[in-house]
Amino acid sequence: MSASTVTVSALPDVETGIEYWNTQSADYDGVLGGYGTGTLPRVDALGSRLFLLNLFPELSTISCAIRPLNVPEHKQRIRALDVGAGVGRVTSDVLLHLVDDVVVLEPVQPFIQKALESARASESKNLPAYKSWPGLADKSKSVTLIQGTLQDFEPLAPHRCNFLDRIGYQNPRPQDEIGQGFDVIWCQWCLGHLTDPDLVTFFQRCKEALTKNPRSLIVVKENICSDDENGAPVEVFDEQDSSLTRSDAAWKAHFKVAGLELVEEKVQDGLPDELYIVKMYALR
Repeated sequence: MSASTVTVSALPDVETGIEYWNTQSADYDGVLGGYGTGTLPRVDALGSRLFLLNLFPELSTISCAIRPLNVPEHKQRIRALDVGAGVGRVTSDVLLHLVDDVVVLEPVQPFIQKALESARASESKNLPAYKSWPGLADKSKSVTLIQGTLQDFEPLAPHRCNFLDRIGYQNPRPQDEIGQGFDVIWCQWCLGHLTDPDLVTFFQRCKEALTKNPRSLIVVKENICSDDENGAPVEVFDEQDSSLTRSDAAWKAHFKVAGLELVEEKVQDGLPDELYIVKMYALR
């Protein structure tokens, strides 16, 4: 079911999108369209952390106004899924600061290999502290790296994707994690590569993969274009990377079709004026 009332010139094609990203450098500058060396990565990461903490305050690692007083000392490990993860920027700069275990999914070979190299170097203490992924050197946290597309990925049974490695903490009973699901599923700057039917299917798979934790949620953080003058959904096709930019109304229509409840939304502040507006949506 399409949410858009505007006819787009073409639809996203998986292979065309991967071909485009294979031409980009496997670093922050490459995955962020040339904005990797300025203030954008830091501003974006801080905005993401604050958004997640406001919805999941138990993730706060310090005593503060939002952190509940009754957090158990030996809490259950919190699992996150980072899809379309690129070189692991969100995992290293956002998720590992707040959760225990992250599964990283990325289809582009140079990007997932760079993420793998960074995670392994962090575990072996071969990166400077400011670049090191938190919790891997002392094995208090873990990352599991998987190569595959969002179209093929089943969060509860990722057998159609390629397992690369698990780094950091090793569960003494790994079988316990099979079908366990995720407390946080993070989707940023990647869902435009899904057609409308694929997007709804992906959301439905993610919904089934959320744990029973009442705080568990899906976060979508994406560029948004303007709705049309009557407030109807709009989708704009980008031929360069074979992706769709969706308007706010288009996103909300797809959430509804997928059976997801929108619990919070916020525009990311502090990004360069020439870029699309970036918005965060929290879904349960």
